[in-house]
Amino acid sequence: MPGIILTQNQTFLIGPVAKLLGYIMEGIFFCLDKIGIPNIGLSIILFTVVIYLLMMPLTIKQQKFSKLSAKMNPELQAIQAKYKNKKDNDSMMKMNEETQAVYAKYGVSATGSCVQLLIQMPILFALYRVIYSMPAYVGKIKEAFFPLVDELIAQAGSAEFIQTFKDAAMFSKQFSNEAFTGGNIDYIRNTFIDVLNRASTLEWHSIAEKFPSLSADVNTTLETLEQYNNFLGLNIGNSPSFIVKEAISSGTYLMVAAAIAVPLLSAVTQWINTKLMPQPESNNSQDNPMASSMKTMNYMMPIMSAIFCYTLPAGMGLYWIAGSVVRSIQQVIINKHIDKMDLDELIKKNVEKRNKKLEKSGINPKTINSYANMNTRTIAAKASASSSMTQEERDLAMKKSTEYYNKNAKPGSIASKANMVKQYNEKNNKK
Repeated sequence: MPGIILTQNQTFLIGPVAKLLGYIMEGIFFCLDKIGIPNIGLSIILFTVVIYLLMMPLTIKQQKFSKLSAKMNPELQAIQAKYKNKKDNDSMMKMNEETQAVYAKYGVSATGSCVQLLIQMPILFALYRVIYSMPAYVGKIKEAFFPLVDELIAQAGSAEFIQTFKDAAMFSKQFSNEAFTGGNIDYIRNTFIDVLNRASTLEWHSIAEKFPSLSADVNTTLETLEQYNNFLGLNIGNSPSFIVKEAISSGTYLMVAAAIAVPLLSAVTQWINTKLMPQPESNNSQDNPMASSMKTMNYMMPIMSAIFCYTLPAGMGLYWIAGSVVRSIQQVIINKHIDKMDLDELIKKNVEKRNKKLEKSGINPKTINSYANMNTRTIAAKASASSSMTQEERDLAMKKSTEYYNKNAKPGSIASKANMVKQYNEKNNKK
């Protein structure tokens, strides 16, 4: 349909990902329509299942790293304690070298889990945008707004009227955009659809009251959208808060319970999901601030989820419930897989992969591994490793390790800046 691109998200990175996910959503809705079930709620559930299944390999990798992190943490915390009150450049450099040595011992990178998170975040944000703006990505749903939108545009004062709707404020810039004021019909259509897509049932009826000649088209469009949005008796285009008010005024108290069930289920399923997730190990929250923060978040997130789901369209609540259920099922499967995993074998494979990268860089991995093993043994056992290596060999290993990590330090990173300071100091000392 011409002009459909204008209502899609245009944010850097998220926009293209949302467009790609939009094709999946449109394919799902198309298939459901072909079998006579053109339902947005069911589409959201299937869409969520598909996306989380596609992301499962990333989730497994991330949690493998979390398992290794739990094993590495005592050694990393010992290093932090060792240099706790030392802020000079030499101490900071040594702390960095010893920390890198621990990661080298386990064959992982300090940013091991960040890569998976960086890949997943745009997907999750884009997924949210697709669900929140379904007509922008599913042509069949957008078609339901016609011919009403064209007839509404032709009515004098219609643009000013729909701007009084509750959620119209988020599109205020579109109404003042040059494309809108200049008469770009596709842009105007999409702006009207953006507002109408978030309009409540009461606001839809207000259009018929304001423009009586459009009553028939308003009712036809509303019936089609309610058919698409009907999920187990709830209109998921409305927020639970609106459904509760409407149900109380009409005396249909069963709908009140159904509406409140959405935010409650969202909170409960998210709480279950957080309980299944691996938690940082710590007996003392003061020793491990991360564990304390995670504990707070585990309680706050379900509460925040319930609040958001009560005020946002019920379709978003359905997405959060479906997402939590899928993640919980995934987590049970992943936990069984991780529990059976041989950590020593995983570490061995990681080290082998890392050694191959070092060899490609022209660095002898045995030299760096010797320093890594020596360093971590010293931290764990508090004993000298001089019996296994001479001072000359140890100095050479440290030099090779430092050269490798400094060489691979990204421009502008802390490691690269520390290297610049070290080189500056060495140059001045020679003078």
